[in-house]
Amino acid sequence: MLIEGKRVAYITLGCKLNFSETSTIKHSLEQVGTITVGEKEGADIFVINTCSVTDIAEKKGRQMIRKIIHRNPGAYIVVVGCYAQLRAQEIMNIKGVNMVLGARDKFNVAHYLQHLETQETIPPHSCDIFRIEQFDLAYSYGDRTRCFLKIQDGCDYFCSYCTIPYARGKSRSAQIKEVLKAAQSAADKGIKEIILTGVNTGDFGRDTGMSFFELLRALDQLDEIPRFRISSIEPNLLTDEIIEFVAASKHFMPHFHIPLQSGNNEVLKLMRRRYNRELFAEKIGTIKSLLPDAFIGVDVIAGMRGETEIFFEDARNFISELPISQLHVFPYSERSGTKALDIPLIVTTPEKHRRVNLLLDISEQKLQSFYQSFQGEIRPVLFEESEINGSMGGFTDNYIRVELPYDRTLTNQIVPVKLGEANENGNLTGKIQLIHY
Repeated sequence: MLIEGKRVAYITLGCKLNFSETSTIKHSLEQVGTITVGEKEGADIFVINTCSVTDIAEKKGRQMIRKIIHRNPGAYIVVVGCYAQLRAQEIMNIKGVNMVLGARDKFNVAHYLQHLETQETIPPHSCDIFRIEQFDLAYSYGDRTRCFLKIQDGCDYFCSYCTIPYARGKSRSAQIKEVLKAAQSAADKGIKEIILTGVNTGDFGRDTGMSFFELLRALDQLDEIPRFRISSIEPNLLTDEIIEFVAASKHFMPHFHIPLQSGNNEVLKLMRRRYNRELFAEKIGTIKSLLPDAFIGVDVIAGMRGETEIFFEDARNFISELPISQLHVFPYSERSGTKALDIPLIVTTPEKHRRVNLLLDISEQKLQSFYQSFQGEIRPVLFEESEINGSMGGFTDNYIRVELPYDRTLTNQIVPVKLGEANENGNLTGKIQLIHY
């Protein structure tokens, strides 16, 4: 297929890792002469990057694929991502899909398109996921102020509810020098904040003889990037050494995202997690003692197989007492091929939703309390480019969302703001202060 001059649109579903990978695919296609356009701008080719973390994610993927095909008859449809790796033939059976590329081949979209006849459909390219050895660095520039930088891929943990190891393979990492080069490239483009992303970010370097801590120390020397954040890190990999480092760091923000998944030890065992709630509470305590202003986000799954009412109430009480800032709550999703399906006790869908809502109530209370505790303080805010209804937004160092009237001169600037009251969106208002960072 002659793809030079072709108009290509990109659709990304799922996590920030997917967004960074879509950005890398887009760059490879632009290198061979394609033109990037929006979803509704009459694309010749669509690249749809899918998610498979839950059955709902897969359903959304199918719906999106069918919607794009319906709205764009004649367009060439390429599907990549985790869903493409796990359910390649299922996707290929959707009428109108032309190409399905799994984990090994998703970064070779340009190659496959260039070696096809016009509108030719090829067999799906899935692979033996556990034979993948290479690591593909990826990064995305979402709003031109922040960059999501992929430093690690895959996972060796095989939690009983999770299909990610089957979709992304074994844990593998970038070299530190590659990450530093990518970070410097982001700095050269004016990026002020880099978020380190991965499937199991804290496992960085285990395959290369390096360590996540070594990477953090190296990045902290890059003064051209004012801010770094760690997207997510398993509690058993969040060492006191890392917490102490962030507390003393020049550039790493007081912000942690730590998956808990359940606050009950029996459920954690059923999940095959590698820690208990006592260790988790200890990590939170260490963070708050060294970084009392830190934002702490926590992932939780409600309605896991085997989670009795007693177990759930125990978990809810434990979570209620944690000095954290926000919960990200997910209903347990049945995933074929996972060990969790061997657990006999099933939580009904209505009960799962009830438990989700109870945890979301806790999250809302904790987030409001966290925001209110900083009203009246002056915090540095990195403002983003986009304008929405005459306003612009940004995040403080400790991840409080702030909104001000739009001012183009604030774009991609870190400025001191005296934090005010919450607006109708739940974000804080504020006033610019005459201090410069």
